[in-house]
Amino acid sequence: MQMTTIAINQPTQAPDGTTTIPPTSKLTHVTIGLSESRFPRIVAITRGAATSTLAHAPAPAAANEPTAIQPDPQFPQTLDAGLQIGEMPSLLPTQAEGWTGTPAIQVARNGVELFPELNVSHVTTTESSITIEAADNTAKLALHMTVAIGAEGLIRVDTDLTNTGESPLTVQRLAPVVPLPPQVSEVESCTGHHLRERALQRQPLTEGVFAKESRMGRPNFNATTLLTAGERGFGFEHGLVISAHVAFSGNSTTFIERTPYTHGVIGGGELPYMGEIELTPSATYHAPRLLVGVGDGLNEVSSKFHAYLRALHPELAKPRPVMLNTWEAMYFAQSEGKVIALADRAAEIGVERFVIDDGWFKGRRDDTKALGDWQVDSTLWPEGLGTVAHHVHDLGMEFGLWFEPEMISPDSDVARAHPDWMLAPNNERLPMASRAQQVIDLTNPAAAAYVEHAIDTLVGEYHIDYIKWDHNRFLTEPISPASGHPAVHKQTEAFYAIVDHLRERHPGLEIESCSSGGGRIDAGVLARCSRVWASDCTDPVERADIQRGTSLLVPPEMIGEHISESPNHATRRATSLTMRASMAFFGHLGIEWNIMKLNDADLQQLKSWVDLYKQRRQDIPQGVMVHADVPDPAIRVDGLIAPDRSRAVFRFAAVSSSQDYPYGLVRLPGLDDTARYRIRPLGGITRYEQEFSPNCRTPLSWWTDEGTTVDGATLTQWGIRPPQLAPEHAVLIEVTRQ
Repeated sequence: MQMTTIAINQPTQAPDGTTTIPPTSKLTHVTIGLSESRFPRIVAITRGAATSTLAHAPAPAAANEPTAIQPDPQFPQTLDAGLQIGEMPSLLPTQAEGWTGTPAIQVARNGVELFPELNVSHVTTTESSITIEAADNTAKLALHMTVAIGAEGLIRVDTDLTNTGESPLTVQRLAPVVPLPPQVSEVESCTGHHLRERALQRQPLTEGVFAKESRMGRPNFNATTLLTAGERGFGFEHGLVISAHVAFSGNSTTFIERTPYTHGVIGGGELPYMGEIELTPSATYHAPRLLVGVGDGLNEVSSKFHAYLRALHPELAKPRPVMLNTWEAMYFAQSEGKVIALADRAAEIGVERFVIDDGWFKGRRDDTKALGDWQVDSTLWPEGLGTVAHHVHDLGMEFGLWFEPEMISPDSDVARAHPDWMLAPNNERLPMASRAQQVIDLTNPAAAAYVEHAIDTLVGEYHIDYIKWDHNRFLTEPISPASGHPAVHKQTEAFYAIVDHLRERHPGLEIESCSSGGGRIDAGVLARCSRVWASDCTDPVERADIQRGTSLLVPPEMIGEHISESPNHATRRATSLTMRASMAFFGHLGIEWNIMKLNDADLQQLKSWVDLYKQRRQDIPQGVMVHADVPDPAIRVDGLIAPDRSRAVFRFAAVSSSQDYPYGLVRLPGLDDTARYRIRPLGGITRYEQEFSPNCRTPLSWWTDEGTTVDGATLTQWGIRPPQLAPEHAVLIEVTRQ
């Protein structure tokens, strides 16, 4: 097989001219192979200095014709009992090229599956991207694909499919793939459920298909933030890893497939229902963006996804306001007087954003009715929400409000007036109920206009600064009465459109994606929402791993992490305030607690944590999140490091009893090996007096307000002795370059 290559390279600067490469990262390069009569494939993804031996394309935007055709050093020999050409999967492998795995593109016309043969007609390149135009003139379809490397180092694959025929074209699958390097042998993904989201799980990479699929109309609690293949034993800090993510908030698949003939591929795309995506003549389907990161350990790959999402939200560079949410403080038992009193108390301890949760709208006294009736309940708020909103703003706080716009209660005025606005499998029945609610059909223009207008009116009238956008129901049997077709794809697009319109009309409005807590966390929704609620479980012991799994994709300042009451409402576990505050310290801090019950001393203790958080967000507003690889399953070591590595805060947490007595040494990864750092308890030793094990007979010598100095190499490669904590306790360690 003859081939020519084109190399695309990671930019060293962002469009605004700022350097984007962390000092410990290596540049990413992708080599694309072009062969006659075959769709292009990725030859290699490498990291390091630019490779001068690769054949580069002409000037940007110019057509690129192969200039140096040479034998392909990777293409396999043909053996008995197979096709006449060996398998070497392209970016969209098909049976026409000899691929016997899952087809990356599946389409049908008039109910009959087609088998495309994609012939490349045009290739355009820039230094960091390649755009491929291809078509099958017999099957009557055209393909447009761009593979680009962003300034943060992620590979972005964008794919469009156009129907060039005269009859409708059904799209069942359009899922690009990237080849896996030969040394990977393990797969890591997420599992979980409500109150235990995104727990990491690992298994060997074997022959076959491993897929994480969401078929509930959104990414679910077990959806994988990153699907990762890596070298045996890879961790957060070490080992070659390649991770993929599909930037879409509807049904999707992220998968790894290995055949006996290949090292495997990793990829993903949308999972449409049969007949859900039908292209009329000349219509185009835009597949979700596939994001792929390569690095040495998960910390490095995660930092690239964080940079990608941060670039979409310049508002994240500003201090993240401390917030209080009323849900665990009063649930549905709201009243104007109680809410105003809580707001006063919140302002006293430094809260900067006050959010009223579920229960404010007409007839909403429990979770069985009234969803969709987005009008203020006059029996609770005699003058509307204006009194509370003005009071909150006068206290210097932002005002936020909870909505669940995509859901509808059958027991509601809007459902009684418009029973055809609910997704349903047929005219005879509704889908199985969940929380006594159904899904409003946003693919129906009238229903979408009603929802958007209701929210827009309230945001404008009360100068709402923040929306907690909830989504508590799976989309099952999701047929639109308006179209008669499955609706997840268009429902997702309608959700995106409403959010986009609200943000356009109300500059500065911030929207949180909350979906039964930790559902619907993906790069599609995060392109629009600058905060996610990681889980309805605010238990800090459970949050230790929930937040780790979430942080693989989401930057810490976009993760809602709240200090709640003890015992916890979800687990009934009792924990110290220090443990709860420490576990919420790296994210977007909030309070989920009826602080009216606190005495003055307890309130001042909580305020001291708010003040300490504000100091941290000033010192490290957007830090590099790292997790340490530790052999002891009872402990977690996580850090937030300033980009210049001048300062950091590390959290040492004991989630259970340890196998070591006392703990072994723990390393603090990500620091500058050549520097010297002062380490000491963040906020002073008295803050942590109740965290230590009662079995301690002597003090820890460096655990003083002054601390001690240690060279960076020792901290990162060898470690320090941590405090001996009681199980389910935590401390924070301040690290400052001297």
